[in-house]
This record gives sequence, structure tokens and C-alpha cells, in this order.
Amino acid sequence: MVALESEDDVLQRGDEAPAFELPGTDGETHSLADFAHNEALLVVFTCNHCPYAQAKFDELNRLATEYDDVAVVGINPNDPEQYPDDSPERMQELVADGTIDYDAYLFDESQSVAAAYGARCTPDPFLFASDDGSVRLAYHGRLNDATNPDDEPTEREMKAHIETVLAGEEVTADQRPSRGCSVKWKPGTEPEYWDT
Repeated sequence: MVALESEDDVLQRGDEAPAFELPGTDGETHSLADFAHNEALLVVFTCNHCPYAQAKFDELNRLATEYDDVAVVGINPNDPEQYPDDSPERMQELVADGTIDYDAYLFDESQSVAAAYGARCTPDPFLFASDDGSVRLAYHGRLNDATNPDDEPTEREMKAHIETVLAGEEVTADQRPSRGCSVKWKPGTEPEYWDT
């Protein structure tokens, strides 16, 4: 297992969120517009099998529960041909048994959404603020200070950034990259920014 860190080489703070329309574990198709009415949107590229991603399930569930005005959306971009545990069927199982309890858990089969956002690892969180109909990047970085799967967090960093956004203020904190397993691109389809 090789751990990678997220980078800000595609989306910058203030950039509009790339549109998406993806199938969810609930059998419905979800788009960016479905979540634009929330004051904040946390899009996290994640998956089922990665221990780094698994270590953040509880924190993402907690954030989804704590805030009515924040949508927490997990997007699984991994190729299930290479990693069968990242299949849509397994996603549905994890939602059904309560392991994952986000506002939506979506499957990016084409991997085009992950590429548009510049996702590198799982988990790779992007926090957006809604402003007059636009959804703009407020912060791209880790959820908390537990950088390894077995670490216990001492600071809920993303929660603090969400509070800043909900207060109508700009997140000025330096980006602290997320760490996780690499996105599992389909062979020969790695985006241009992918140089690992």
C-alpha cells in the first residue's frame, strides 16, 4: 500500500465546483445542483477498501449528522475491476449496514469527476461554500490530524473549517493535505496531473 497526499494543482480556493451527475447507493442519480441549496458541501473522494478511507468513515458520518446545512457526499472513483471491494454493490452493503451514513454515496464509474476535481487519494476532501447560486471551493485538505489509519485524532480540522463557512467567513487556514491510498485509475486513463 502506497500512501499519497492530496494536492491543489487542479482546483484552487474560490474555484467553482465541477458539475457532476452520478448514481448513488439509493438507486437515484445525484447532481451538484441537488446539494447547492446547502450552505456548505463536503465532497470526499473515498472508497470501501482503503484503510485510510475506512478510518474516516466515522468522522464523515458524524459531520453528516451534526449539520443540517451541510451536505456530506462521498464519491467512489476506484476501478472495481481491479478492486472488487470498491464495487457499487459493496457500497450499497456498507450503507445498508450503517457503516457509511453520508448524505449521499456516489459511484464515479468513468472517473471523470475525480479527474475534474484533481482527486489523488482516498480520502480526498473538498469543502465548498454556497454563495448566490454558485458553489465555490473554500478548503481542500484533511479531515483531522490523524494522518495514519491507526492514529487517534486530536483535532477535528474539517469541522472547524465547516464552522467558518457556516459563519459566512473565509477559510484562511493553510492547506494540510489529506493522505490515503491512491485513486485506482483504470489502466491507461490516468489524468494529466497524475504523475505518480
